[in-house]
Amino acid sequence: MKVSERTVRRFVRNLRQNDPSDATTPVPKAREVTTVVLTHPDYRTEDNRVTLKELRDRCTDLDTACDLVARFAEMLVNLRGEEKLAVWVTDAENSTHPELRGFAAGLRKDWDAVMTGLSLHWNSGPVEGHVNRVKMLKRQMYGRAKPDLLRKRVLLYR
Repeated sequence: MKVSERTVRRFVRNLRQNDPSDATTPVPKAREVTTVVLTHPDYRTEDNRVTLKELRDRCTDLDTACDLVARFAEMLVNLRGEEKLAVWVTDAENSTHPELRGFAAGLRKDWDAVMTGLSLHWNSGPVEGHVNRVKMLKRQMYGRAKPDLLRKRVLLYR
């Protein structure tokens, strides 16, 4: 039996119209997925939780990436680098994600600094704030920031 292309198209269209399971949901954008994955679990909305669960169920690679990201975030927030960083880096290097493998390789290059940053409570945040303030003052002065004038401006600015 010979069938025309038009007949096949009509048949498939009827199947799609009658099959409720074929209702395609819109694919979320990469930025939306990234936001949901990187948001702290306590701050995710119910819609975001459902979306993330559906995405993780559909894609095992995303599931693995989410686990690695969550484990690293936990180390970062709770400063548990000494206990967990070596295992995490090994898992990231063995993952299928080239971005995570590259990140893990970068951590290995400066291991001592990374370990210190993920295990000690000391940080350079206050210093970075002062440097940012001085740079802002220099920008406001449009290149007229000679050392003596800049010194006065930094000391008088609050």
